[in-house]
Amino acid sequence: MPLTTADRLAIHELVSLHGHLADDRRSDDLELLLTPDASYDVTAYGLGIVRGLEALTELFSSAPGDQPVGHHVTNVVVTADPDLDNRARVRSKGLSVMADGRAGSVVYEDEVVRTTNGWRVSTRVVVPSRPA
Repeated sequence: MPLTTADRLAIHELVSLHGHLADDRRSDDLELLLTPDASYDVTAYGLGIVRGLEALTELFSSAPGDQPVGHHVTNVVVTADPDLDNRARVRSKGLSVMADGRAGSVVYEDEVVRTTNGWRVSTRVVVPSRPA
């Protein structure tokens, strides 16, 4: 079954939710964003692949390193998984603003799944955008 317009809107809002949760320091609400067994690949930042909601809640609440004060997502592209009705791939760009005014950019490579509670991110790979 192809993704409906409602599915696509829900997925766009899901991806946007990350910035609100991160910037509001709402790590206790990550179940609104992630599956219980989600994996979050932040290897590019020296943190490896963090697996499971409990470990991800700890990662978000401990805020290792220099964290942005603003996370913004744009250029969201949703692609249905041709083999599975309840999965999709999402590629988006993240812009971050640091407290000192520096800015950064990443690409988020997500796999999302439809759960009984709505769409959730099951896998995220964070790829920094760096000049060649």
